[in-house]
Amino acid sequence: MCLSKPKAELRADRTAVPVGGSVTLTCSVNPSSSSSSSGWKYYLYTDGKSYQPVTNGQISVSEGGRYSCRGGRREQTYYTEESESVRIDKIVPIRPVVTLYPNWSEIYGGETITVRCEIHGGDTEWDYEWETNSIIKPPNQTEYRISSASSSNSGNYRCKGRMKSSQHETTEWSDSVTLTVFHTKPKAELRADRTAVPVGGSVTLTCSVSPSSSSSSSSGWKYYWYRDGKSYQPVTNGQISVSEGGRYSCRGGRGEPVYYTELSQSVRIDTTVSNRPVVTLYPNWSEIYRGEMITVRCEIHGGDTEWDYEWETNSIRKPPNLNEYRIRSASSSNSGNYRCKGRMKSSQHETTEWSDSVTLTVSDNEPRPVLTVSPSWLSPGASVTLNCEVEHPSAGWSFYWYKAVPDLKTFNYKSSSYELLPDGSGTAQDSYIIHGQTHTAGYVCRAGRGDPEYHTDHSQPKFVWSADVHSAASLTVSPDRVQHFTSDSVSLTCEGNFTEWRVRKFSEDGRLSDCRRMTGSTCNFKTSKSDTGVYWCESGSGEFSSAVNITVQNDGNVPILVSPVHPVTEGASVNLSCSLKTQKILSNVFFYHNDKLIQNDPRGELKISAVSKSDEGFYKCQYSGRESAQSWMSVKVTVSGADSSSSPVWLMVGLVCGVSLIIILLLLLYRCRQSKYSCFTRSIQSESHSPGSSTNHGVNQNETHVYGSLQHGTADVYESVTQVTNRNDSCFTRSIQSESHSPGSSTNHGVNLNETHVYDSLQHGTADVYESVTQVKNNRNGTVYVLKITEQFR
Repeated sequence: MCLSKPKAELRADRTAVPVGGSVTLTCSVNPSSSSSSSGWKYYLYTDGKSYQPVTNGQISVSEGGRYSCRGGRREQTYYTEESESVRIDKIVPIRPVVTLYPNWSEIYGGETITVRCEIHGGDTEWDYEWETNSIIKPPNQTEYRISSASSSNSGNYRCKGRMKSSQHETTEWSDSVTLTVFHTKPKAELRADRTAVPVGGSVTLTCSVSPSSSSSSSSGWKYYWYRDGKSYQPVTNGQISVSEGGRYSCRGGRGEPVYYTELSQSVRIDTTVSNRPVVTLYPNWSEIYRGEMITVRCEIHGGDTEWDYEWETNSIRKPPNLNEYRIRSASSSNSGNYRCKGRMKSSQHETTEWSDSVTLTVSDNEPRPVLTVSPSWLSPGASVTLNCEVEHPSAGWSFYWYKAVPDLKTFNYKSSSYELLPDGSGTAQDSYIIHGQTHTAGYVCRAGRGDPEYHTDHSQPKFVWSADVHSAASLTVSPDRVQHFTSDSVSLTCEGNFTEWRVRKFSEDGRLSDCRRMTGSTCNFKTSKSDTGVYWCESGSGEFSSAVNITVQNDGNVPILVSPVHPVTEGASVNLSCSLKTQKILSNVFFYHNDKLIQNDPRGELKISAVSKSDEGFYKCQYSGRESAQSWMSVKVTVSGADSSSSPVWLMVGLVCGVSLIIILLLLLYRCRQSKYSCFTRSIQSESHSPGSSTNHGVNQNETHVYGSLQHGTADVYESVTQVTNRNDSCFTRSIQSESHSPGSSTNHGVNLNETHVYDSLQHGTADVYESVTQVKNNRNGTVYVLKITEQFR
């Protein structure tokens, strides 16, 4: 069988001889199971010339050239076909550099850029080779000029040189350089360090082009500025300072021909004038409530300039660009800080500075005033002062005063049934005085302000308690004592000409509650510590009974004081005793009146045969070293002999005394008119149910009256000074009157014109003392002065 002539194959371990190195060439003949057993010898050729025979088919070379080989065997030499040639280059110690011109690693679609291969060292002429992963391949020239770049030119570029004089000597490959081409046209960005030129100052504007990983200076951009759409000036570094107002914009440009970016967004720069606006609230309340009306106003003073207005606020609702923002029904969304500035209508780039911020707080919580009463326990006929307290009391509030009317169906007080007190509508003062209060009652208040008027909610009811048992409704307690042990059965019964009742309690911790165990008009319950408090009855028609104190002792080993619930009538007898839960009658008991020991009675009982006003006060007892709680015993002053048989007698006595007094006064007036000096009379009178007496005293012209620590029990003291002027003479009369349930007395004193009264630390036990002076003109141009001192018990 005859085989076709074989062909040698040449392989190189590399294609270039490194500096100071070599390349290994291997020649083989196929098919051949083994070069040694097949008897082949190998012949190597370089550039078509015989190089040298190679016995084992492998040789190392250090010169560049085009190498080939063939095999031969037998004495009559038989040669294979020659192998394909292999080009081996020799690397010279020169390294090229790839550069971009301009030196921008990032360029934009449409720009011009040149990629250049630079080989330094000697006068050697080179041919150039490029290698890149870009879509478009550069020609084998020293530079690659891209006239209109696109994203197809993006990639890594490297190059090497081949000597023209020796095509088998080349440089190494250069390092790669990356070229990035953005297909979108860039847009300049303009920033200002402030939006308004301060008085005498300037604003710095900065223009830049993004995206860019390099700085503006290295990316070759120049910046072109425009003011109000007209060319302003070119600036290389992208930053300028301006002192004129206007609308500014910029763009970047670079290269030759110049490549321009998109124009930036414009920035408005204002020039600040010296006027400074002020934000005011009308009414001037920093906190208002939901539903109220308020106006936020921007005021600019100075000159006759007309302004447009701008507002800045962090509230949810933004005000319109007007000089005032009227909020007709405020809510929490209007809360925030408000400031404003003005812009001249004649020059829209001239503005004021921003005003200082004003904070507006709108509360969604409806305000509720707090009512206090003083005193809370009454002596019949005393005055009661109501105080209505609201948040921000100086914020224009007016006050409304009501009597609380109970609603037995809802166990509450209905605002629709509140009774407005006389002259109690829209008072400017936050206090209201009720004169001559005689019975237990409840009161409420509320406040209003603004136009139209905004009203708060009504206050919680507050109560004034009276122990007066002669009111239209009354409360009785069984057993009839103030103090009780826990688990005692107590009945509170409401009495009066009414069909519907409820019993109310005001506890020690200030809570108001109702008796839930009513049987008809009686409240029955077994006592516990929480039952300590003040109790009273309320009828369906709004009447209040007298009030009583109930104190519950939860320690059975501690005694209680057995004392009456209601006031004791003056002149009556009363027994006070001390008892334990397990022992009702005790001996060797100590009794205290206002913390002073008054009796150590082995019978365990304190008996007062004829009670007087001086017996009123706090009582407690002590047994075996343990003290009871103290209870107040009130003494009620009554009119002695006030029966039907004696009334006519006292009426006649009163008439006679009255006529006599009138005659005496007429004589005194006549004497005063005839004299060149002044006549003064002071009258101190005590009214009661027994005859009065009158005493007159002379007083010198420099008299000074000091009232300190006046003690009048439960009496009310009134003092009046009357001056009557006729021609050149004056007569002054002072009357000090004490009202009580015992006979009154009257004392007159002469007083001069320079009399001075000093009222210092008036203390009446639990009483308050008020003084008022009233001036009245008479028909003859005379003047009457009335000085009134009122003692009111808490």
